[in-house]
Amino acid sequence: MNIPNTLLINYSQSLTDVSATDWNQLRGMENPFVRHEFLLALEEEGCLHQYGWQPFHVLVYAEERLIGAMPLYIKMNSYGEFVFDWSWADAYQKVTGNPYYPKLVCATPYTPATGARLLVAPDVEWQTIADLLLDGALALAKKLNVSGLHVLFTDSTDTDYLIKQRHLMARLGCQFHWDNENYQDFDDFLSKLTSKRRKQIKKERREAQQSGVTIEILDGHQATDAHWEQFHAFYSSTFERKSGVPTLSLAFFKTISKTMPDNIVLVMARLGDEYVASAFNLRGSHTLYGRHWGCSAHFPHLHFELCYYQTIDYCIKNKLTRFEAGAQGEHKISRGFLPTPTWSAHWLADERFTHIVQRFLTQETPAIEAYMADLWEHSPFKEDGE
Repeated sequence: MNIPNTLLINYSQSLTDVSATDWNQLRGMENPFVRHEFLLALEEEGCLHQYGWQPFHVLVYAEERLIGAMPLYIKMNSYGEFVFDWSWADAYQKVTGNPYYPKLVCATPYTPATGARLLVAPDVEWQTIADLLLDGALALAKKLNVSGLHVLFTDSTDTDYLIKQRHLMARLGCQFHWDNENYQDFDDFLSKLTSKRRKQIKKERREAQQSGVTIEILDGHQATDAHWEQFHAFYSSTFERKSGVPTLSLAFFKTISKTMPDNIVLVMARLGDEYVASAFNLRGSHTLYGRHWGCSAHFPHLHFELCYYQTIDYCIKNKLTRFEAGAQGEHKISRGFLPTPTWSAHWLADERFTHIVQRFLTQETPAIEAYMADLWEHSPFKEDGE
C-alpha cells in the first residue's frame, strides 16, 4: 500500500474507540498480550485506573483506516512493569526537584513478555508509521510535562529501531526461556539433558504424581465460570501471601476466556473432587507464556509439574517453539530454561538526569551480561559429543 499524503496522529483514552478488527490487523498479534481483547478487558474489568494505569494510546490513521498503534499508559507509579526504576524515581526527585511521576509507559500492564510495541499494518511502509508513533508519544510526553517515556520488553524489530535509529537509552534485562528444539515428546527433551538434571526432573514428576492429583488442561471453550472462580482464589492467595495486590479481577479472566478462548491454557490440579492448584498461561502463534500460579495446600513439586513440565509437554505436543515462564527465577535453569536477554528503551525529559542514567546503564549492562554468561555455565543440557 502506498502511504497517503494525509496521515493523522490521534490519541485514545479507551480502546472502546477502536474496533477489535482494526486493531488486530496490525503487526504483532502473534503475541496475545497486545490483542484488542486482552487490553480492553484490562480496561473494562477494573484492572487499570485504581492501580495507576491510565490508557492514552497513540493511533495513526490513513484517511479513516487505522494503520498504526502504540499501547501507551500514563503511570502514577512503577507497579506492574517488571523493569524496575524505583531508584530512578528517587534520584530524579533529588536531581531535578520535580516528581518522577507521572511518566509514560508503552507496555502491556502486569506482563513481562517480549513483543511488538509499535503496531503497524503489514501492508504499509513500517519505518514511516513507526516514526509517527514514536513522534506522537514524545509529543504527548512533552505536552503533559511527564518525566519520560519508557518502552518495555521490546521485540528485536522495535529494539533496533528505538535504540539504533532513534537513540533512546537501552536497558538490558534477563529472563529464562525454554526453546523447543523440534522435540518429539517429553522424553526426547529429557534425553538432551545431563544425567543429573534428567534424574532430578523424573524424580520431581514422580513425586508430584504420587500426591494423587489429576491434571486437566483447559482452553477458554472448556473452562467454566467455576474453574475461573477457583483459579482466581488461588491467584489471589499467592499475592496475599506475599503482601502483593491481585490486580487482575475475576471478571477479567472470565472475559478473556470468552473473547480469546483459543489463547487460554489453564492447567488445573484436582485431588478427588476438589481443585488444589492451578497455573494460567496464554498461547500465541508460536509461544506459550506462563503467567500466574496458585494453590490451596503444599504438594511436593506440584508447582514445577503445573508451571513447567505440563507446559513444556504442551508446547511439544502443539509444536510451539518457545515457552516464556515469566520474570526472574534462576531455579528454572536446571529445568531447561536458559538465560535470555530482554530489552527496554527509555527517553527522559531532563537532560541532566539523562546523563546520569546513561552512566548508570554503562555500568549495569556489562554487569548483567556477565551475570548471564555465568548462568550459561550452569546449562542443564549435554555438551556436544557428551
